[in-house]
Amino acid sequence: MTATEVSPSRADTPRPTRSRTRRTRPPRTFEQANRRLKWAMLAPALLFVGLMIVFPLAFTLDLSLTDAFGAVNADKSHIGLRNFADALGDARRFWPAVRRTIVFTVGAVALETVLGLALAMLIRKPFRGMRWVRTVLIIPLLATPVAIGILWLLILDPTNGIANHLLAGLGLPRQEFLGSVGQSLPTLMLIDVWQWTPMMTLLLLAGLTTLPEEPEEAALVDGANAWQRFRYVVLPMLGPTLATALVLRAVDALKTFDILYATKGAGGGSDFEAETLNVYAYGLTFDYQEYGLAAAVLVLFTLFIIGVVALLRRRGGRKNV
Repeated sequence: MTATEVSPSRADTPRPTRSRTRRTRPPRTFEQANRRLKWAMLAPALLFVGLMIVFPLAFTLDLSLTDAFGAVNADKSHIGLRNFADALGDARRFWPAVRRTIVFTVGAVALETVLGLALAMLIRKPFRGMRWVRTVLIIPLLATPVAIGILWLLILDPTNGIANHLLAGLGLPRQEFLGSVGQSLPTLMLIDVWQWTPMMTLLLLAGLTTLPEEPEEAALVDGANAWQRFRYVVLPMLGPTLATALVLRAVDALKTFDILYATKGAGGGSDFEAETLNVYAYGLTFDYQEYGLAAAVLVLFTLFIIGVVALLRRRGGRKNV
């Protein structure tokens, strides 16, 4: 054949079609959708709480770096860490307040833990009248701290208080209680123990009711007495609950203010015998209007509380390992 073969042009040749595969996401499971909905519902509340925490902390930290005096809105200038140096160098008011805060917290929390654990062990098993006993236990928690402070002021009044009448009836000498420089802080610790021991009892009782009974029954079969069962079986299993209760109560005791101010007034007494860090910062703010120095004391107090919590959690974590 002599006919010339004409090659088809590139425009006439059909182009191969590329198959485009779209990646389709797998459908969400119910758990994933529920998780996202949960965070979407919690986001406004978490944002509000975060702002309510972050803003006061940031404002207090900024105020602690200024020489604010007389009024918060007055003209002030930043002076760096001078307020912190003044606070840490105050051996007359600051460091004694730190010592009283530590003594008050350690003494009160230790007594509340021991008494609370003892009461929780006593009412652990069901008995007749258990509901009435638990109802009576929570009565001190129902009153406000200021009302409790006024009540104990009347009870411990050196002249007309019922406490000294009871002591006189027992042939014991009268005591000054809150009117004495040396007895004020121990008396306040006992008032705090009276109010907050029921809370420790309820927390530890809740932990005791969740413990399994088999280990204690096995120890009883092996011949262990009551103390050995408590020391080597119950107490180790109660460790996480006990650590949590200690942290919660220690932080609350560190921040105690109402009872101290209601019973001893500004400055914690005439000789500052009951002045803790909270009372000291309050006096700097509202009695002396030294807002910059008061803010520095509050920042140091916050760091102190964070350190105590970290220490307690660390020690509690070691015991539970």
